[in-house]
Order: sequence, then structure tokens, then C-alpha cells
Amino acid sequence: MDIQPITLSGAVVRLEPLDARHAEDLSEVATPDLFIYHYPPAEFTPAGWRALIENVRQRPGWCPFAVVLQETGKAIGVTCYLDIQPANRAVEIGFTWIARAYQGTKVNPEMKFLMLRHAFEDQDALRVQIKTDDRNAQSRRAIAKLGAAFEGILRNHMITPDGYHRSTAMFSIIDTEWPSVKANLEARLGHSST
Repeated sequence: MDIQPITLSGAVVRLEPLDARHAEDLSEVATPDLFIYHYPPAEFTPAGWRALIENVRQRPGWCPFAVVLQETGKAIGVTCYLDIQPANRAVEIGFTWIARAYQGTKVNPEMKFLMLRHAFEDQDALRVQIKTDDRNAQSRRAIAKLGAAFEGILRNHMITPDGYHRSTAMFSIIDTEWPSVKANLEARLGHSST
């Protein structure tokens, strides 16, 4: 397993390595309500996004992507591979958010499909985990709908920047489950991968 920055393209979105050129687009679609359970930029301006992008790009074991709408070429969100563990052939998909206007569309299932396919088929992953704040019911439903198995709650898992003791809902997909998860996602997206 050797996860490196790469562009992953689908019919609806393209995931491309996150960098400062995406700051302007992200500042246009990011709103504070998207970050109730997520780490926001210090300010919702292009400068604030450039600072957050640089911070995320410097984190060891992270590979961040801009979620770019194919139709417009504009960035509408962010997602990452993180907690990359080559020795265990394991990785996490996280630090994900998409603009409100694109929630409940094919954007999230397609970007997860692209990342899962790359992890399992190109990187030979044994495990992909996805976790979220236990309070984030919308995110928990979306992760479960992908076909990820709920593994439990990590109680008082982390302290958020505002001091809250966050518990984390943990989900995973393992290599033997990928064919079924893949078929489900292809059906949701109305296409077949080749």
C-alpha cells in the first residue's frame, strides 16, 4: 500500500489533490452550519481556506482531495485519506464535507466509490474505516447507506477545539465486503465500473 496524491475521476465528481487553488471555490460554498461536527477554517474567506488547506496538506499520514464538480470544474468540498497504515493495509476516509446544495445527490456516494475502489483495487487495502461524531445522525446514516459495518462508539474519543468531549461512531468496510459494497454503490450511481 502506497497512497499518494492522485486524481480520481467519476461521472459527477473528480477528486484532485487539494491545494491553494481550491481556496476561492471552497470559500464560496462553505457555510458555518456545515462545520457543527467538523473542524472549520479560522475564517470562511479564501485566506482562511488557504491556511486550512496548508495545515491539512502538512499532516503526516493524510492525503487530502478537493471534491470538484465535473460539470463546472469548481471545488464543492473536501475529503481525505487519513490514518494511512501501509503495514496493516488499512486507511481511513474522513475530514469530509460537501456544500449543502450537493448533499443527498450522487456526489457523496460517487466520491466514496472512487476512494474505496482505489483503496481496495489499486492499493490492496484490507480495511477502510470511516468515523464520525456520534451526534452527527446525518453522517451516520450516509456511512451506513454505503454498506459500512457499524463497529461501535469510541467514548470520549477526542476533545474538539471548543473543548467538547466527542464520542466517535466507528464504521468499516473490509476487503471481503468490497464486492458487495461496490455492487450496491454502482446500482446507486446507475453505472458499472470497468
